[in-house]
Amino acid sequence: MSNTNNILQTRIESLYKKGKVPKNTQKLIDAGLETFEDILWTYPLRIQVSPKKSSFENIVEGNVFRGSGEIVSRRSYPAYGFKGKGRVQLFNIQAVVKDDISGELTTLKWFNTYPNLRKSLNDLTHINFYGQVTNSKGQLAIVNPKLENDSNAKAFNESFLIEYPTIAGVAGKFTKAIIDKLPQEAWDSIQDPLPQQVIEKNNLISLSDCFKIIHGKLSPEEWSDEKLEQSKNRLIYQEFFSDQLKILTRKKFLKKKVASIFEIKKDDFNKLLSFFPYQLTDAQIKSIEEIKEDLNSGHPMMRMIQGDVGCGKTTVAASAAYFAVNNNKQVAIMAPTETLARQHFKNFKSTFEDEDITVDLLLGSHKASEKKEIYSGLESGKTQIIIGTHSLFQDKVPYNDLGLVVIDEQHKFGVEQRLKLLAKGDNPHCIIMTATPIPRTLRLTQYGDLDISLIKEMPKGRKGTKTRIVEKETYDKFLSFIKTRISIGEQVYIVAPAIEESETLDIQNVTELREHLSNFYPEKDIQVLHGKLKADEKDSIIEKFKAGSFPILVSTSVIEVGIDIANATVMAIYNPERFGLSSLHQLRGRVGRGEKPGFCFLVSQKQLTAESKERLSILEKTSDGFKIAEEDLKFRGEGDVFGVNQSGQHTNRRYANAFIHSDIFENTLKDIEFLKTEYPEYIDKQTSYLLSDDKITSTI
Repeated sequence: MSNTNNILQTRIESLYKKGKVPKNTQKLIDAGLETFEDILWTYPLRIQVSPKKSSFENIVEGNVFRGSGEIVSRRSYPAYGFKGKGRVQLFNIQAVVKDDISGELTTLKWFNTYPNLRKSLNDLTHINFYGQVTNSKGQLAIVNPKLENDSNAKAFNESFLIEYPTIAGVAGKFTKAIIDKLPQEAWDSIQDPLPQQVIEKNNLISLSDCFKIIHGKLSPEEWSDEKLEQSKNRLIYQEFFSDQLKILTRKKFLKKKVASIFEIKKDDFNKLLSFFPYQLTDAQIKSIEEIKEDLNSGHPMMRMIQGDVGCGKTTVAASAAYFAVNNNKQVAIMAPTETLARQHFKNFKSTFEDEDITVDLLLGSHKASEKKEIYSGLESGKTQIIIGTHSLFQDKVPYNDLGLVVIDEQHKFGVEQRLKLLAKGDNPHCIIMTATPIPRTLRLTQYGDLDISLIKEMPKGRKGTKTRIVEKETYDKFLSFIKTRISIGEQVYIVAPAIEESETLDIQNVTELREHLSNFYPEKDIQVLHGKLKADEKDSIIEKFKAGSFPILVSTSVIEVGIDIANATVMAIYNPERFGLSSLHQLRGRVGRGEKPGFCFLVSQKQLTAESKERLSILEKTSDGFKIAEEDLKFRGEGDVFGVNQSGQHTNRRYANAFIHSDIFENTLKDIEFLKTEYPEYIDKQTSYLLSDDKITSTI
């Protein structure tokens, strides 16, 4: 926030005398909680007014209850299968307590506790406690209650019960301790970053009040659940608003950069169309036209080519590569797997076979002598198009004049990896391709700073794919269907989600599944493919399958991208409930790509839950990848928006979800557009401030 007082930018270390920062606090600082402002934006998981001590007669399921009484019985037993740090045996404990007020009895239960709690309880005859009331087999009990002792007496009697999340392995109580240390001046210095017009238009409560409410810094008399809900909605709005400003900032940052202008002649474009043995769709031609404009803008292109499996994104990328080579620039095409990189290499070689264009392949599995020769070609400029995996951005890889970067399946790479490859050139143009359909809502939150070309039109002649859920009662019919398709010369993919047996997960693995299927098709050759095979072994299996040498390929999800075999018409995915909908849709896209119709079976050999069946049935009803992705996100959430790699890291985005809070999100978009039109000086001031923030610009 650009207009908060300087005190909110004060570092957390200042709260400790002589800079002696506790170890857990340092971990939080390292995870991103560096300033007073950072800690304010760390929301509690839950907060409520602390209940007063009450009679056991007032115990109600679902409520937090506070009481005290005499321990009349207790028992403990090992929590079998559970060990703590140092492999210490954990215990389950149960105590029956007689109420000080009413004389009634209630049960307290603790699960998976360390021996010290058992020892503490053995030393007590009377306890003060609070905890959540649950119903277990018709009996009300207080589960994992907190006990008052000398060390927590102050916290036990505070006005609010607040629980913060664990961050970077640090328990929430340490986050709370930092928040409690913030000086009153920090709470009183929170100024509103939103213009008054927006605050009044949406009847928003102040940001200062929001933070005081969600962190319990008001008196219980001033606080209410209704105010908490209002505060959350205000913070959701603020999160969306801040994200959209960051997106505008990234766009502004890119427009400040200067890139090579590519000259693209009309004759070159017409010649390009003759390279392909098929007629391009209107959507492909529109995408190519958009790329031509970007390449002629004088600023680095940052464009996403988004389209369903098989829509022809690679053709669009090849067109951009041709424009770059014609302007004496090198092109780097990065794929997530060696299998896909090899396929791109073959396709590009075939596309440009009649042109004087040098296409090379660089893989981590190449011998040192092969790499040395490729490096030489890149450094001299002889190699015009280089295709590879992560090897492309290694420090030792030299480029002569890298002008275009194409990244296939960006979500399989980190942002840092993209930046390393882009750093190999002088502000090169960049195309990101994804076959994972991204709904409009997510495009506006996660990819709003990119220009996007949508390819929704599929090449003519596609027969499409029918999808069916297979359960125990229809499994024999499914096996019979496969036998029929094989008998007429077609081929089958069988996908299992694991390579080896697992004692903890009820999943099929490729080896076991191959043996299982061999019982039904004893005369047929069934091969396996998985990530643990060497690159040349994988390539050999895929080439043999492509040549029709065997009818059934049992594989893990390594075939999700990059394998295109027109004669493979059946895709069967075992344990589909363990995959995301978008992954299932990607796998399904391996069939139905040619003139023959495709068939996809989602095979579960156990009873599906109602939720799993509802989720999988979406694939039966639609082949629209955008609808599927939208539904998938409703089930699994959005993830982080502006992080580089947020695993274990603190992120400010805690409440807002563009699907759950779509009404607030859409309202925010309208307000941003209103400000851009009516108050451009406000937008300019905010984005100019954010341009100075390395955390924003370093992820472009």
